[in-house]
Amino acid sequence: MTAVAERRRVRLHVRGTVQGVGFRPFIYGIAQELGVTGWVANDSAGAVIDAEADDPALERFIERLHGALPPHAAVTSVAATWLAPDGRLGFEIRPSDAAGPPTALVLPDLATCDRCLDELRRPGDRRRDYAFTNCTHCGPRFSIIQGLPYDRARTTMAGFTLCPECDVEYRDPSDRRFHAQPNACPACGPHLAVRDTQGTTLLHPGADREAVLAAAAAIAGGSIVAVKGIGGYLLLCDAADGAVVERLRVRKHRPTRPLALLVPGLAGARAVAHVTEQAEALLLSPAAPIVLLPRRAGAPVAPAVAPGNPCLGVMVPGAPLLHLLMDVLQRPLVATSGNLSEEPICITEAEALDRLGGIADLFLSHDRPITRHVDDSVAVILDGAPCLLRRARGYAPLPVPLPGPVPELLAVGAHMKNAIAVARGTDAFLSQHIGDLETHASQQAFARVIDDLLAFYRITPAAIAHDLHPDYVSTRHARELAGRIRPAPRLVAVQHHHAHLAACLAEHGGGRALGIIWDGTGYGTDGTVWGGEFLLGDAHGYERSAYLRPFQLPGGDAAAREGDRSALALLAQLPEASRREVSLLGRLPAARRRVLERMLETGTNTPRTSSMGRLFDGVAALLGIAHESTYEGEAATRLEYAVDDAERGRYLLPLHAEGQLDWRVLLIELLDDHRRGTRVGKIAARFHNALVAGAVAVAERVAEPRVALSGGCFQNRILVERVSAALRARGFRVLRHQQVPPNDGGIAYGQIAVAAAVLRAEGV
Repeated sequence: MTAVAERRRVRLHVRGTVQGVGFRPFIYGIAQELGVTGWVANDSAGAVIDAEADDPALERFIERLHGALPPHAAVTSVAATWLAPDGRLGFEIRPSDAAGPPTALVLPDLATCDRCLDELRRPGDRRRDYAFTNCTHCGPRFSIIQGLPYDRARTTMAGFTLCPECDVEYRDPSDRRFHAQPNACPACGPHLAVRDTQGTTLLHPGADREAVLAAAAAIAGGSIVAVKGIGGYLLLCDAADGAVVERLRVRKHRPTRPLALLVPGLAGARAVAHVTEQAEALLLSPAAPIVLLPRRAGAPVAPAVAPGNPCLGVMVPGAPLLHLLMDVLQRPLVATSGNLSEEPICITEAEALDRLGGIADLFLSHDRPITRHVDDSVAVILDGAPCLLRRARGYAPLPVPLPGPVPELLAVGAHMKNAIAVARGTDAFLSQHIGDLETHASQQAFARVIDDLLAFYRITPAAIAHDLHPDYVSTRHARELAGRIRPAPRLVAVQHHHAHLAACLAEHGGGRALGIIWDGTGYGTDGTVWGGEFLLGDAHGYERSAYLRPFQLPGGDAAAREGDRSALALLAQLPEASRREVSLLGRLPAARRRVLERMLETGTNTPRTSSMGRLFDGVAALLGIAHESTYEGEAATRLEYAVDDAERGRYLLPLHAEGQLDWRVLLIELLDDHRRGTRVGKIAARFHNALVAGAVAVAERVAEPRVALSGGCFQNRILVERVSAALRARGFRVLRHQQVPPNDGGIAYGQIAVAAAVLRAEGV
């Protein structure tokens, strides 16, 4: 009795990334080491620890929670409740408690760890060549989980009964596979199968090594193989074989957009591209994203992989199956999403046969179900720091912190590059990349992801944030969803560029800044199309401090695909003398040119815009760099890649008193240069440098100490680096995106921040 009285007991509620990462065996180990008695268990919000010991041991035990944790584990908070000691003996790991609202942080799918990779290749190991090898440090998570807490019964592995050897690993707290929910081996787990385009099984489940060899042989022989990966199907082919790459483009309806490369490890990446230390860290990180890298001269890659592009999108294998394929092939492969353009990737065999049967020549699949599609993430190094361009595998659904606590919220994101978000407390949970909401299939995926995240976290939103545009698919869905939820949530319409500003500010703890928000399209509060904006404000509100001089868009959205339309609209605002001998005017068929000019004259279907993206398109067309875009931002990207980095001259971009950046002088000077035969690289550089000077001029006039850069145009390396450097040189603090994309993939996060600020101002 005396011993019990001298001891202390505490119940710790631990929040953070503590499920599926070996956290419970870690706690078990330090309890054994320090002589602490009690138990640990997962619950729907994280982990609960009941610990009893003498004061010194208990203090050291609690300190260890904030010290070195298992890989991928992170503790965000620990709440302590002191209890009367009960004299418990020993320490145990208890079954999970599913009660309460699920708020535990679920890990994304993680790239194969070194120890599993070693087993995969070790002769005599029971997991040698096994395509589903994983442990608590790696493997599928988000793509297989069906509910919280994260236990095997709530994953798509529930249908696979552990064999005796795997069961021993699963139940042994000292084993790195303790409660590794996808744990499996050839005796008890998923298996590969090879099928033809009719669905006929050529190699039955169980012949795993033979399946890998058959798929590798098909790729080496010039075939396109659809491979079921972690979060969906990939289409693979030999990247050096120009004929098969062109065939893939035709079948996939993807004429020019760059295709990603899968390479055999870091050495393979260095063989095709220039890899910096930062890029290496990204490639080899547990997220293993596609990283955009400068192409190496003489890279063994067909020009058709990324036509006219000085960069390549490179990734290393992130799953055992891809490691096995690359071990056999030892060459770069095209690895693009298993879909048709603008559709979500396939995740089931039936779906793949139906939608990819006209693209792939062979299917390498498996019988582990995928709960939700998860694309590969895409990253780039900009201005010396990593920047996510697509947030999906390896990152989703890890939360992005919010500046302060919020009620339960839903944000339905943008129309292009859609991702949605839900929020609770101080966390915003961003979905995986969904894509452009242009097709029925993508719209269905959008609705599924919303239902999925709401159900997953059992969220009943107090508000639904949506774009200001009244006719977007996302806006209509928000209204329809609000009518089905009880109590009915508040609908909060958020101006597109305000969402961009709010997203960047939220990543930096909130507050106020001048937002330089440059992109292609956003519905403005005046009913015009915005896109070259300077917004001064915070998450609650803003004022439009400056903007690009508006021009017309003949045909509206068609101008985003056909740069000639924007070019004609720009020319229409120039003096007649500046329009003479413009090569574009001779290239356009006379009848088409007359139709477009008539539209400009009458204002028929010609919305006004301040879009920086459309200015880029128009200039690219006038210079003959690109007259159309087969994917979003293609013309602007080609204009960026044309820049002569050594050129420091610039055109004039006057800032008028009312805050209008007037591009007309810039364009007159640009056309004069073009007529004189000035090299396109110099012209493109002077155009970019003019925009940099315009951004600085507005910032100096507004004189707000912090400047946030957001919008799709700030994926442009020249703009990001030169605008940032110029602003810093003048004493401004530059805020850039860190955890969410600067493009429309980050809009939902900004919508959450705005909705929270609106509700907070109303006392909700």
